[in-house]
Parts: sequence; structure tokens; C-alpha cells
Amino acid sequence: MPKNKWVMGMLSLVAAFTLSACNTGSETSEAPVDNAAEENMSQESGHENMDHSSSGEVPADLQEAENPAYPVGSQAIIETGHMDGMKGAEATIAGAYDTTAYAVTYTPTTGGEPVENHKWVIHEELENSGDQPLKPGDEVTLAADHMEGMDGATATIDSTENTTVYMIDFTPTTGGEPVINHKWVTESELSPKQ
Repeated sequence: MPKNKWVMGMLSLVAAFTLSACNTGSETSEAPVDNAAEENMSQESGHENMDHSSSGEVPADLQEAENPAYPVGSQAIIETGHMDGMKGAEATIAGAYDTTAYAVTYTPTTGGEPVENHKWVIHEELENSGDQPLKPGDEVTLAADHMEGMDGATATIDSTENTTVYMIDFTPTTGGEPVINHKWVTESELSPKQ
């Protein structure tokens, strides 16, 4: 009988330790919750394999903007966080083009989880897109390589925006190498440099 009591006592201790290890400490945590950082991380989700820089080549049928708010060579402040270190960085405009920009959801051709609400793919980066802008819900094939597994992937259009898109150069606010010819930010995602 004493052996059974010893075993029961040990099991109780193991159970107590296991349960205490499962405690996240959220009741005693004094660190403030940073909702802005959490929101920023969700915006950047799925963009860790993004090619931050590009060759600067654009589709042959892409039209340069005639009178962009931010002319080539000018500076602006990035107001969006497509990726880490982007929001708040100073951008130099490398190109300005009038087109339709699409936010899309797709599953990479390399496998893995779907990339949701990727911003931005432009009309000229879609296969057989035709002359007219597409609508949310339309299914398309991507002909862009902003991220690994993007080119050739089937995507669903989440939203559309007729706008001027900009190719930009910037140094991330988090440090690191400058990003050259990043594609794309829309006019509403930039603000004038003060």
C-alpha cells in the first residue's frame, strides 16, 4: 500500500508541474500589449520571401504616368507596411505608372500556405488580362515574381485600385541593405516629404 501512495504522490507532482508549465503567465505579465506592432505583423504576413529589390524592368505595355504626384527622382515618405522596415522610410521615386493595381490572394507554386491580400500586382503583370480592369472575385494567373512561387500561380482578386503606382528605392527603417526598384506602392501609400 505505501508504494501506491508514493506513485500517486509522484503522479500528482508531475501533473502539477505540467499544468504550471502550460501557464502562459498572461495573468502576471506586466508588459503592455503593442497592438500597432501586432497589426503591422499581420500586414506583413506572407511577405518574408518577397524580393525587396528588382531589376527595374517593367512590362512593355505599362504606361508612364504623365503628371504623377511624385515625379521620378523626387522623395516621399512611405505610409504602408507591406514588409518590415518599410513604413516611415524615405523613398526616392524610381518610376511612376498609370494602371490598375490589384490586391490578390494566391497559393505559391512552390507550395505552402496561401498568401492573402498581397499588395500589389498590376494589370500588366497578369496573364491574358485583356484591356479592361478586372473585378474582385475574378480568378487570374500571375506573371509577376515579387515573391518566390508567385509567377504562374492562380490568384483571386481581392480588391482593385485605378491609380498611379510607384517603383521606389528606400533604406528600411530597421537597417540593412537599401531596397532598389521595389514594386509597387500606390499614390495613397505615400506622403510628401516634410
